[in-house]
Parts: sequence; C-alpha cells; structure tokens
Amino acid sequence: MTSEDIPRLIYLVLLLCMVGGYFLMSQRRNLGKVARYAVIWAFLFLGAIVAAGLWTEMRNDLSPRQSVIQGGAVEVPRAPDGHFYLNLEVNGVPTRFVVDTGASAIVLTMADAAAAGIDIDTLIFSGRAQTANGRVETAPTRITTLTLGDIADSNVRAVVNGGEMRESLLGMSYLSRFSRLEIANGRLLLER
Repeated sequence: MTSEDIPRLIYLVLLLCMVGGYFLMSQRRNLGKVARYAVIWAFLFLGAIVAAGLWTEMRNDLSPRQSVIQGGAVEVPRAPDGHFYLNLEVNGVPTRFVVDTGASAIVLTMADAAAAGIDIDTLIFSGRAQTANGRVETAPTRITTLTLGDIADSNVRAVVNGGEMRESLLGMSYLSRFSRLEIANGRLLLER
C-alpha cells in the first residue's frame, strides 16, 4: 500500500460509516431484518472478492496453453494481456519468453541467464539497445541448447540485458528460423 492509497482508504471508510450510519438510523425499527441483509451482502461481497482473486488461476487452468504439434509446429494462444508467451528450455532450464517481433535478438533477463548457467559475472556489456524504457547495456552470449517442444537448436546467439526486464524476449533472430509465423484468431502459429 502506497502513501497515496492511505488517504483514499480513510475516505472510503468514512464514506461507508456515513452511509451505513444513515441507513441504520432510517431503519432502526427493523434492525433484525437489516442485520440479516447485511450478513447476506457481506457474504456476497466476500464471495466476489474470492472469485476475483481466483479468476486468474482458474483461467490459466481452463484456457489452452502452448501446444507443440508433430512436425515442428507450435500453436500458442494469446494471453489476456494481449501478448504471446512461449516456454522454452534454455540449457535445459524452463524459461518463459514474450514473443517480440520488434526485438531483433533473443534477449535474456539477468535472472534467466543466471538460471540457465550463464556466468553473468564474466559478461562484457559492450552493446547498447534502445528499448521502451530507454537505452540499456547488453552483453552477447551463446545459448548451448534452446529447446521448444521437439524443436532443438544449438549454439544460439543471444544477448543479456543489463537493465530491468520482467521477462526474456524472443526476438526475430529466433523467430526467423521458422518458415511460417502466423497470427490469426487470437493464436500464434509457428512452423519449421
């Protein structure tokens, strides 16, 4: 909770007290009935909060995920945030990537690079990249094995981003390895 949220919370509590107080005063002859309705509304409100909190988890369980089709084809549904995400193994370590046709290379976060066994202490951040968040330093590296389902590539060029990134990016240097890249009907289709 930020310092801006505290005054808002105080305002909402005071508003609730004022409205609730007025309602109780106007219905003081039927307090038993009012109490029953208040309990029902409280349970409905709590149920709505629980359903909202579990919605993302339920949606991920119910919605289809990335599927690898025989013969070097991959089909991926669009995520609720509008992006496409692919799960690949980088040096045997499962890694989630954002498909980014605007990125020219595979860009690993520092955390994903370290998890994949790349020694981030020896990287030389000699490159520069212009991102939506401004200019960042990048370090060239090689991924020993990059696996997507039954599709495996060896000695793949990538860069490690020296700046803050939430997820690694799967750019055109990898996507161009596919003979077909199609986005239609909320799905991304890649074929080799």
